[in-house]
Amino acid sequence: MAGPLEQFEIKTIMPLEVAGIDVSLTNSSAFMIAIVVVASLFLTLGARPAALVPGRWQLMVELCYDFVAKMLNDTAGSGSRKFFPLIFTIFMFVLTANLMGMVPYTFTVTSHIAVTFALAFFLLALITVVGFAKHGLGFLKLFVPSGVPFVMYFIITPIELISYLSRPISLSVRLFANMMAGHTMLKVFGGFVVSLGALGILPFVFIIALTGLEFVVALLQAYVFSILTCIYLNDALHLH
Repeated sequence: MAGPLEQFEIKTIMPLEVAGIDVSLTNSSAFMIAIVVVASLFLTLGARPAALVPGRWQLMVELCYDFVAKMLNDTAGSGSRKFFPLIFTIFMFVLTANLMGMVPYTFTVTSHIAVTFALAFFLLALITVVGFAKHGLGFLKLFVPSGVPFVMYFIITPIELISYLSRPISLSVRLFANMMAGHTMLKVFGGFVVSLGALGILPFVFIIALTGLEFVVALLQAYVFSILTCIYLNDALHLH
């Protein structure tokens, strides 16, 4: 029986090398393409009817749109509306990736730190650029809180700087760790069911409960990843 961590193994589907660089199609990259396609179809086909009285599909699309719009407005203010396409795209990508990973025999791309860190690093780099574009060098005031005694700046400023630079790490590890831990537990209990045979009813009950919990975690982690991005964006826009 395959070990609980083998489900996270990256496998090459189509070997490809360009200018000495390995750009092979792997199960991870293939599922990321599938995630984009599925999310795009869900949004496009769900919004196409645009009925006055929305059906279930259109209602789900509108709920996703309104949910992200309200989250962005509440956390980063009305001036952040131009960043809605970015936040909405990130939310739908992470949500679709998490939910697709719950389907048997699929691959959970958000269970890999390389994927989640790439997303987090890109977002924080973009937010930093936005901060400097809006405030210039005044953006550095984010690391120098006002009203603090001068001597304390030698302690607080390094702490604020380290805290800011560690945001991509905390943002990515939170998502990766939760998805990896949940899928590992499901695999472990699944192994108990097979090995115990008729006595595996108790682990099977745990699997049902854990599966429901994993769906909640998949939704919650997409929300947490997105709302923290909105909070970081609010810091860059308003220097809070």
